[in-house]
Amino acid sequence: MKRRTTTAAGIACGAVCAVCVLAFTQGVRAEADAARSEALARYGGEQIEVCVATRDIAAGEAVDASCMETRLWVADLLPAEAVRSTEEVSGKAASSAILAGEVLSMRRFQGVEGRVEVPEGLAAVSVPAKDVQAVGGAVRAGEKVDMYATGGTSTDLLASDVLVLATSASTDDAASDAQVSWVTVAVEPDRVQEVVSAAQRTELYFALPGGEASGQAGDEREREGAL
Repeated sequence: MKRRTTTAAGIACGAVCAVCVLAFTQGVRAEADAARSEALARYGGEQIEVCVATRDIAAGEAVDASCMETRLWVADLLPAEAVRSTEEVSGKAASSAILAGEVLSMRRFQGVEGRVEVPEGLAAVSVPAKDVQAVGGAVRAGEKVDMYATGGTSTDLLASDVLVLATSASTDDAASDAQVSWVTVAVEPDRVQEVVSAAQRTELYFALPGGEASGQAGDEREREGAL
């Protein structure tokens, strides 16, 4: 009789524990549902179609349809001046780096020209560069420079007499404190891959030739196969 009483008591305790666990689980679930409902009420309002970067975009890189797409985004979570269509920024150069998955904002394209004039037969390519690599920030659009690639223990002439199309520093205000973070140059299309690869593996330095002697040196380098 005593054993039966003990067994019955154990079953009753087990049932009570099960009920408590169920009640606790339901309470937690109710709290989670309430939190989810609150979040939906707060952020689940109007959705707007905006442009989102599909990959990392470097400063100075001109964007196009291959690096962005349109997605629906909660209006309350959009950055200021969000880009609504690809046409708004297509062909424009980013003034700062943009990360993959980031909603594009017009503020990321301020301070640079929307388009660069690329000479026929050449291609525009942007490479990272600091002031010290761009003659103390003196390199400006319209100038021709020599490009050197340095890494490890060697420094090599990458290209000479290269036309600068644009830089991140403002060209309108000579007194501007803007620093160079990228330089866009015009090179032959079949050399774009070489320039990009050099920019990834080494550091690029730009030299401003001066006088007739530099012009003669540039001609000699051209005969050797440089730009």
